[in-house]
Amino acid sequence: MTTFTSMTPTGEVLRSIVNASEAAAAAASRPHPLGFGRNAVQAVASVHEPAVLRRHPHLVRFADVEADLDLLIDRAIAAIMDGEPTEDEILGHYVNIASLVRAVSFREGKLLEQAVDRLAKANPNILVLTQSLKLPLVKAAMEAVSGNDWSSLDGIKLDCEAPAKGSYTPDLVIVNRARHTAYILDLKRSLASYGDTSRLEELKIKMMASAMILPDWLYKNQKRLMVDTVEVAIVDGASRPSDHANGVWALSEIDDLLEIDGVAACMAELRLRFGRRVQQLLEAEARKAIGVNEQAMTVAAQMVGPSSVPMRSQINLNGPSRTFEEDQAARSGDDDLPDDLGADAFGPCEEIEDDAPTPVFFRVGYARRPAAH
Repeated sequence: MTTFTSMTPTGEVLRSIVNASEAAAAAASRPHPLGFGRNAVQAVASVHEPAVLRRHPHLVRFADVEADLDLLIDRAIAAIMDGEPTEDEILGHYVNIASLVRAVSFREGKLLEQAVDRLAKANPNILVLTQSLKLPLVKAAMEAVSGNDWSSLDGIKLDCEAPAKGSYTPDLVIVNRARHTAYILDLKRSLASYGDTSRLEELKIKMMASAMILPDWLYKNQKRLMVDTVEVAIVDGASRPSDHANGVWALSEIDDLLEIDGVAACMAELRLRFGRRVQQLLEAEARKAIGVNEQAMTVAAQMVGPSSVPMRSQINLNGPSRTFEEDQAARSGDDDLPDDLGADAFGPCEEIEDDAPTPVFFRVGYARRPAAH
């Protein structure tokens, strides 16, 4: 097995009839995610397509899947609206908006998974696994990935039933039966929150450890399904710049993972339509929250009587509250005080007590519950 360092995809024009050798060469040039195993180039059947910018022998158009994707969006929006927010003293009337935002973050990830599953059907060689994907984190695999360079783990496969500590559930496992290759995919709506944390590296370690046991797991749990290559990819739904050398792919590059042209364009349109629906939902909820607040303020203003009007503060933080004339008159009264108060005005200095603080024991530590009196 081999760890691949991918290159940035580049388009290529395929003529009306592409023979098997040309298609195989095109497939060999595609970038690969980080992973284990060899990638043998399989012969591909001839493709009859007009001269067009193509990378892969399979194609999906949004018009062909529009109804299915719109149905997925409808279900996601319905699930978002079904949530019942919990009362929050801080958020008040805006708690519904916060609840919607949290639900959107979760449902968008699920929507991406379902859409990839649907679009992958355009390639008959692709099998998408979405259910019961709890992969054990075998201790030997975790130690191997944590203590070695991934390129040195080529050819190592471990028993999925070996002693494990915890598990990892990927979003999708995609198997290319023609290539005998499996992909472990983790779809993120955005990697922006992972920038300054170690969570991304921890995720990669779990994915790579799972890759070492996946061949044995597929054989034992998926009807003797056999693969000789396992690759992992973290897919960024926001399509920020990818980093194939570290296993990060932009959603706009997913055509190369599924070997289907048009998937990225369909996903972009899906996110655009989903975004419009979400924004309409948030706008309606925001208007409702503002309306509730305005109504509450109106009622409160009607209930406030003259006696309830708060008195002006006795402390003027912006300066003296007296007029200039009043201030001058008050200052002139100070002139009646004697200039020399005398030595006995405040008493002898010997009578002033020493206020120097005496040392007192104090405790530094974690907060504790106060003792009962």
